[in-house]
Amino acid sequence: MRIGIVNDTEQTAEAIRRVILRSGKHDVAWIAHSGAAAVARCQRDRPHLVLMDLFMPGMDGVEATRRIMTATPCAIIVATAKVGEHMGKVFEAMGAGALDAVSLPAFSGTDPRESAKPLLAKIETINRLLGLDRRKNLPPAPKPVEHNLLVAIGASAGGPTAVATILAALPARFPGAVVIVQHMDKQFAPGLAAWFNSRAKLPVSVAEEGDRIEPGAIYLAGRNLHLILSGPRRLGYTALPTDACYCPSVDVFFASVAHQWRGAVVGVLLTGMGRDGAEGLRTLRAAGHHTIAQDKNTSAVYGMPKAAAALEAAKDILALDKIAPRLTNIARSK
Repeated sequence: MRIGIVNDTEQTAEAIRRVILRSGKHDVAWIAHSGAAAVARCQRDRPHLVLMDLFMPGMDGVEATRRIMTATPCAIIVATAKVGEHMGKVFEAMGAGALDAVSLPAFSGTDPRESAKPLLAKIETINRLLGLDRRKNLPPAPKPVEHNLLVAIGASAGGPTAVATILAALPARFPGAVVIVQHMDKQFAPGLAAWFNSRAKLPVSVAEEGDRIEPGAIYLAGRNLHLILSGPRRLGYTALPTDACYCPSVDVFFASVAHQWRGAVVGVLLTGMGRDGAEGLRTLRAAGHHTIAQDKNTSAVYGMPKAAAALEAAKDILALDKIAPRLTNIARSK
């Protein structure tokens, strides 16, 4: 991949450049020392991936992410010092279209090969995402036999804001259960669940192994494993398949829902880069379930829902603000 580095500290930017080149797998397209410079560089030379610092004079990383995703969309990872201390800003950047976040190592006084492993792992994840195998063939699923409603939501870049918009608009007496797979590292799950809780009328929790799915509750995938339905009403985690581009994978979750849930399902695929979730949404529709994809105009990144639309996996293609009312109407009809 060709990678752009955005960091206002020359020493840090140079350390990141050396880490990337030392890996022998990727090239550095350019280095920008401000948000405005990063936006301009992307317009002249769009890379495959941007490593975006959050805190810079003038235009910060959140606004730079927003402008890049509007004008010249590409994969963006928030790469800043002490990510865990700035969760609010991280979620803002993810809402603007960033795919993931990672804490930059101190670089000085540490073994660079060891301290850079988390950063290089994130880069490799994006590398796999951009080369996602499109030949995945999920098996057919059985028809639903009961009428317990499950809303299964998948999202990636831009997802936190999109999901929060939907959750905030669901009524306090929404009769279905909601399970969310958002592409992100497990370290962000508790903070994201708390953020969703501050906006939703229904309780939000990080999904734990063996959780029983209850109506009127919201569950968020929270491990670096695939969230699945391990039984008709039970949540679980699995490391398989190991070759999935993202872990947790929306495709893996949707497929498990199609095979395990004994009731009505609404599958919802939101903004995100790549194709994860498109095949799974098609499996849900083939099983007789209702499926929804976010439309192009309201998607921060029109990748995953676009792939679903191309497969005719979505019965409805809706603007973001129309999804929660549609879910409420479907729930009332069950």
